[in-house]
Amino acid sequence: QVQLVESGGGLVQPGGSLRLSCAASGSIFSINDMGWYRQAPGKQRELVAGITRGGSTNYADSVKGRFTISRDNAKKTVALQMNSLKTEDTAVYYCNAVISTYSSGGYAYWGPGTQVTVSS
Repeated sequence: QVQLVESGGGLVQPGGSLRLSCAASGSIFSINDMGWYRQAPGKQRELVAGITRGGSTNYADSVKGRFTISRDNAKKTVALQMNSLKTEDTAVYYCNAVISTYSSGGYAYWGPGTQVTVSS
């Protein structure tokens, strides 16, 4: 069984920073693409940032220059450094990873989510 667990959410003032982390565990053979999504109240879940196994990244236009995604393949982790946070960044943030196990091919797994609130 595969699990993704996020950490690092919380309350921060506008202009502040937060770092989200996500760790994968279980019977993992390989991890391909990893990413962070977010969902604000009343809105659809959207991609915030993605990173390939080789380290290529992509970002939503709304976070370019403010957020940085990184991963550690050996530790099976992915992180999202969020700087210059704005109130519109408030959302539940979800970790996502395409993972192959020893018994199945690539499948997209999700973490339970972590709340990020940007407010003064």
